[in-house]
Amino acid sequence: MPKIVISEFIDEAAIAEHLGAFEVVYDPDLVDQPERLAKEAGNADALIVRNRTQVRGALLEGATKLICVGRLGVGLDNIDVDACKARNVDVFPATGANDVSVAEYVIGTAMVLLRGAYVSTPEMAQGAWPRNALSAGREISGKRLGLVGYGSIARETARRAIALGMSVVGHDPYVPADSPAWGQTIPMSLPELLKTSDVVSLHVPLTDGTRGLIGAGALASMKRDAILINAARGGVVDEAAVASALKERRLGGAALDVFDAEPLRGAAAEIFAGVPNLILTPHVAGVTAESNVRVSGVTAASVAKRLTGA
Repeated sequence: MPKIVISEFIDEAAIAEHLGAFEVVYDPDLVDQPERLAKEAGNADALIVRNRTQVRGALLEGATKLICVGRLGVGLDNIDVDACKARNVDVFPATGANDVSVAEYVIGTAMVLLRGAYVSTPEMAQGAWPRNALSAGREISGKRLGLVGYGSIARETARRAIALGMSVVGHDPYVPADSPAWGQTIPMSLPELLKTSDVVSLHVPLTDGTRGLIGAGALASMKRDAILINAARGGVVDEAAVASALKERRLGGAALDVFDAEPLRGAAAEIFAGVPNLILTPHVAGVTAESNVRVSGVTAASVAKRLTGA
């Protein structure tokens, strides 16, 4: 009987529905038990992981029976795809299953940061009435959204932004300027997008070309009241530069869901202490009750199909 090791959380109904014919080792905390994970993976036919399990190096080399890897999400920077390909190990991301969740996160955080009215609860609970201080919030309607990368998640985001009255521009060197995929989104160069957008949202993978893409120089070229949102991949943004720009009021606000090192701890976390108009979330933009069901079902079904040859 083929063995499947699941090292991070999954919707358990997907296990019951798709993986009942297999030996399944499921422990959402297995990612934090490297010795046990390596032992279980050593005779596994399939691994199912999220973004924290590093399917590379010793773990991948030790998984000598491995046939496929299921990724509960879409980013593949935690998986050595080239090494898997060299060994004929198939990799199955849950493409499209969390597009809506990320798109809603982008729009929701943009609205919160533009309006700036949702931080008054502690003051008001103590009897304050900061109405004047919170009366200068901005509407999302009429603003320009700049999408860096224009894959499926960015396109979902664009549709919602347009429905709210935003104009949308995008930059993606892999989507031709005359592609019908742009729809109502206007393609433009990255420098022009950064210079003219009120909200900039990142939708690119982490590669040698995108690492540090949004650093001090890029931030300096943006509007002083612009909002930056990164729900793509940590490492694309220079986190210290973002913190400095916000402290010095050279950036209007930021929402960061992903970080160069995760979990965010120690000195990497301390740089955000006292930073204004900042939302930090623990890599959950694509994780909702609904998307977890979709992602889990798609991934489990892909793995089951590969192992049975169906």
